[in-house]
Amino acid sequence: MARALQEFGPIASESGDFGMIRVKRVYESAAVGDGARFLVDRLWPRGVKKETLQLKGWIRDVAPSEGLRQWFNHDAGRWDEFRRRYFAELDEKHEVLRPVLEAARAGTVTLLYGARDAEHNNAVALRAYLASRL
Repeated sequence: MARALQEFGPIASESGDFGMIRVKRVYESAAVGDGARFLVDRLWPRGVKKETLQLKGWIRDVAPSEGLRQWFNHDAGRWDEFRRRYFAELDEKHEVLRPVLEAARAGTVTLLYGARDAEHNNAVALRAYLASRL
């Protein structure tokens, strides 16, 4: 994760904090310090009930396109190219990003993801993208 975030400055902690934007696996319990919690996956995570997530919102459209998600397939060797392509997709989604950016300007935001890989997933990439826009 450190390599992915170096261009945006130091990492606040190993727990996934980056300024006011955090990432957290959807299967971890909600915490008081999470702030506004947004699910940023296109698909609802298996075995998770909506009422247990304590979400501010589920923003499916901020997730990578189906084609990009399938191409990436959580292959760490494709990480840099995935980020480049994903950022290009995000550049076309200004309105979809608005709720997350507004929440991040107001306080802490936690981006929730379902992937097993904590370092190479769309929430980590999205955090870097959002941090560059704040």
